[in-house]
Amino acid sequence: MVADFSTTDSVVNEFVAELRDASIQQDTLRFRFNLRRLGSAMAIEVSKSMRYAATQVQTPLGTATVNRLAQQPVLATILRAGLPMHQGVADIFDRAEQAFVSACRNYTDETHSAFEIGIDAVSAPPLDGKVLVVCDPMLATGASLAQVLTALFASHGTPATVHVLVAIASQQGIDHVQSRHPQAHLWAGAVDAKLNDKGYIIPGLGDAGDLAFGNKL
Repeated sequence: MVADFSTTDSVVNEFVAELRDASIQQDTLRFRFNLRRLGSAMAIEVSKSMRYAATQVQTPLGTATVNRLAQQPVLATILRAGLPMHQGVADIFDRAEQAFVSACRNYTDETHSAFEIGIDAVSAPPLDGKVLVVCDPMLATGASLAQVLTALFASHGTPATVHVLVAIASQQGIDHVQSRHPQAHLWAGAVDAKLNDKGYIIPGLGDAGDLAFGNKL
């Protein structure tokens, strides 16, 4: 399943528009803020698909029956670009356990048109039978996300449900992830059709990690 927020008008359109806008991108604090509130908006949508159980709480005037999450999710992100969006999701699921994966492109030529994905570290709680929510702002080729999911499952167990939240996805990236992890539910702020020869989404928004935290070597 792929949920493309751009097909239904909502305030998410505003967040994505500002993330794409090259003039607004110059304000790194604003860029991180937009990723964070996009993560929160998506988390609320994801919460609608989760299981709830009726419980009772004591109010100052009596007892109220309320539905609460039957199980807290595990929130995961890929360092470093995913951190602002991950925080937005954590603002909503404030009792969730969290997981972090260090992954990057290792370029194999001087033009940066060929690369391999390197995964340096995986830190996560047990995942068996849980709901996993993964944030990765840009789903370009899909190679890093697919390998991150594989690494998480191999080292920490198999979740019952997997949700992947991205700001912008390419159709190629969606197809790649779905071919390797067909159980994953993908939520995208927008879906773009093309990648350039360096594997960046067109028109996309650029390098989310650099825009949020500064240029890397």
